[in-house]
Amino acid sequence: MSREGIQPVIFVIFGASGDLTRRKLIPAIYDLFKHKLLPEKFAVLGVSRSKLSDDDFRQKGLLANDLFDVSDEPKETVEAFAQLLFYQPIDTNEADDYAKVRERLEKLDADFATAGNFIFYLSTPPVLYDKIPKFLTAHGLNRAQGCIRRLVIEKPFGYDRESARSLNRSLTEFFPENEIYRIDHYLGKETVQNLLVTRFANSVFEPLWNRNYIHHVQITNAEPIGVGNRGGYYDQSGALRDMLQNHLMQIVAHVAMEPPISPSADAIRAEKIKLFQSLRPIEESEVAKSCIRGQYMASNMRGEMVKGYRDEEGVPGDSKTETFAAVKFHIDNWRWSGVPFYVRTGKRLPTKVTEVAITFNKPPHKIFRRECDYSLANNQLVMRIQPDEGLLLGFGMKVPGEGFNVKNVGMDFHYSDLAQEDVPEAYERLLLDCIKGDPTLYAHGESVEYSWQFVEPILNAWQNDDSIPVYGYPAGTWGPEVADAMIEPEELTWRNPCRMLTEDTSFCVL
Repeated sequence: MSREGIQPVIFVIFGASGDLTRRKLIPAIYDLFKHKLLPEKFAVLGVSRSKLSDDDFRQKGLLANDLFDVSDEPKETVEAFAQLLFYQPIDTNEADDYAKVRERLEKLDADFATAGNFIFYLSTPPVLYDKIPKFLTAHGLNRAQGCIRRLVIEKPFGYDRESARSLNRSLTEFFPENEIYRIDHYLGKETVQNLLVTRFANSVFEPLWNRNYIHHVQITNAEPIGVGNRGGYYDQSGALRDMLQNHLMQIVAHVAMEPPISPSADAIRAEKIKLFQSLRPIEESEVAKSCIRGQYMASNMRGEMVKGYRDEEGVPGDSKTETFAAVKFHIDNWRWSGVPFYVRTGKRLPTKVTEVAITFNKPPHKIFRRECDYSLANNQLVMRIQPDEGLLLGFGMKVPGEGFNVKNVGMDFHYSDLAQEDVPEAYERLLLDCIKGDPTLYAHGESVEYSWQFVEPILNAWQNDDSIPVYGYPAGTWGPEVADAMIEPEELTWRNPCRMLTEDTSFCVL
């Protein structure tokens, strides 16, 4: 990454006194500054309701930030960056207060010679996503007129299909679609981007990447933690909204999309939209058969007794909100016809891991049927997104000695072996792309709506059909046992990964 050709800009953070700014945004911008990746003429303006001064903001966000320790950083670098941080308190619900933002930006623009280039980052509750662009427009702050005016918003991008459409209509009323950056930090991960390179830069994979050779695709996202003190928020969301509708469906798009004509943002986004259009709808009447939901129960996990979901703070005792979701679906296009996709996500699972497992068809003629356990005869390509990022290819080899005894072995590549320098964190990469004006790794409004369209029947069925069960699973296990029966035929099951890519899953400590 470099800052060559980057225009001067002021980065405006709404909700600047919040946790995300201290935990992710300020650290990411500081790292970009430290590595000389930001434009030479640059400043940050924090905007929020809290009554803070510039110095207060510098202390809270950088110098005395308990979520970001700079004690080991070069003192002169920290002090130089601190002088780029400014703060403006306003009532974000009052249109008239945005005149203060305009006046402060005009002064900073003159002081830093940033040519009227502003990026507005909404690190706020979603209820303000409609208001802030409207109030910025009322004070002329959305008008590009030869300069940069971009809008960045955090997920959730709506709560369902209709709210996503309504949000898109509202945003595009004040900012053009090509200047709206919907940030999904999963797309900033190097290993998610590497899914495209693995597919399209290697002739050994792409010819096999279709219904003729692939039996099924699994995507697993697991977290060992529970909902903690976020129970009240999480119960209004659930695993399907929180992870599958956004992060995991974007991974599906990277795995299954057709080759783009170039690596440009428009080309990649166009293929993603085509992919989302090809998802076979799951009717509400089919949800009980194709989708499984569960909640973690109290259990002993790694020697510690942990609460069940319904015992967590803020969670109703009769809650049906899922902490585990598994979905089986198909993609109706030429490449993937007949190939099932299985996606699961959950909390209080044995380890933290996100990966894609491509399971290939068995050989058509079983030459070594007596010597080989054909339940293990499917080659599998595992693309690990986090942690221990890399690739693992499983295939059969002859066991030394008499006869043709066949054993599955793995050939692995670790992404860390390729990195000659620090790999940027997801927020660093995404923020720099936004400053550069590259929306490739940001979600397009249309693809967001298609993704909601796909998951909405599942949400509706779970809400309206009391006959669909919520399965309990002990904390520290791989979710409800009934989820194992989703994958067909019977001898195949989920790949239950360990934290380390190459560990044998048969012996993974749960």
